[in-house]
Amino acid sequence: MKLLSKLILFVLFIGVLVIVIFYARGYRPDFKNKSLTPTGIIAITSNPKTAKVYLNDKFQGVTDINLSLPPGNYQVTIKKEGYTSWSKNVNLKGELVVNLDALLFPVNPSLSPLTNLGIIKAFSLEENKILLFSDSGIYLFEMPKTPLSFFPPLKTIAKRELFPKEIDFSKISVYTSPDLKQAIVDNYLLSLEEENLSLFNLSLSESSKQALISAWEDKKLANLSKILETYPKEFNKIATASFKIIDFSPNETKVLYQSLENINLPLMIDPPLIATNQTKEERRLKKGNFYVYDKKEDKNYEIGDGKFNNFIKWYPDSRHLVIEEDKKISIVDYDNLNKQTVYSGPFQANFFDITSDGKIIVLANLNPEANKLPDLYLVGIK
Repeated sequence: MKLLSKLILFVLFIGVLVIVIFYARGYRPDFKNKSLTPTGIIAITSNPKTAKVYLNDKFQGVTDINLSLPPGNYQVTIKKEGYTSWSKNVNLKGELVVNLDALLFPVNPSLSPLTNLGIIKAFSLEENKILLFSDSGIYLFEMPKTPLSFFPPLKTIAKRELFPKEIDFSKISVYTSPDLKQAIVDNYLLSLEEENLSLFNLSLSESSKQALISAWEDKKLANLSKILETYPKEFNKIATASFKIIDFSPNETKVLYQSLENINLPLMIDPPLIATNQTKEERRLKKGNFYVYDKKEDKNYEIGDGKFNNFIKWYPDSRHLVIEEDKKISIVDYDNLNKQTVYSGPFQANFFDITSDGKIIVLANLNPEANKLPDLYLVGIK
């Protein structure tokens, strides 16, 4: 009798264990068909939080939310009042989890002045630094890394009277060292770490200027090569021979590039990973077209064709690109979906920068009747 009781308890334990395992894997009872049906999960997050989630136009709740659903195609839309909306088609399969993280932006961003110089020309550098040229001299602008920074964001590099009068700052050429400690402005070597009280003229020896620029360019290429070495060997080989690397994402897991020839990009991870980004990729590369490659998922997405000449940069989260186009600034997912206009106010073309916390810096003249030159403004899109 005791043996029978133990056997019954054992069978019940096994039965409950099987049910728990199947439930954890996404199976749910289908009483109509008298069977267990596999389900998948769509895990949805957003920034900002508490955005409304719609599934095939039906309200499901607010973010963050996990939706357990039968396999099928779903249109997921995320909305929040006062912000842009976001949507994506999902082909959900049983036992799999699809993660969606939507980034929404204010419909009416704020605009705050950062300088009052009257800027003739601006050059974006790395590490949230901008080199500014004005009638009074050259300045290095650096966004504070913390809100309560004790260091002023504007540092004098060289006063205008140090330069010959015939030098036109609007037509100036600038080369920076890989460590951003030095710059060649026209024919003059400047320190970017302190104010220059005198100028070192490189024009006295044109060969030394070209040699220094070449050495800097070689170092920058070497730095790019080091990052490429972390990518699959086959991709590294093809990229070195056939791509123009434009920029790596901040976390260095994705690369924005232009293909210099027609070529097929082979699978680097075979068989492909499951539960990855479902956006259709493009591995038949066309000469002149622009692409983003994701080394973690071995996915490649077309960003633009050979006529694509827009000013473009990575967003700090490494999941979006910022594009200047048609007198507006837009942010798009790295797979070229969900393009959202984040700023369409006044700004100077071919220049913008992005702060480490995701705001945009533009050159704008908000009162051209009183001001001849623009200044830096911060566009609060977060």
